[in-house]
Amino acid sequence: MANLLRRIWRELQAQDLIEYALMAGFVAVSAGALMPGVAGSISTIFSKVASVLFVAQDPFTG
Repeated sequence: MANLLRRIWRELQAQDLIEYALMAGFVAVSAGALMPGVAGSISTIFSKVASVLFVAQDPFTG
């Protein structure tokens, strides 16, 4: 029973993280659509995040 509760707790924490990431992405895309001047900055930020995640995935490539 305790293992089940721990697994549910971990799954809920991961779900919260995914929800926050999706919400941040939605806000960024909305801001880019409403304010065209911000679109370049948002694109730069997403590119930097993607490159950091790629290096974190395989540290021997960077």
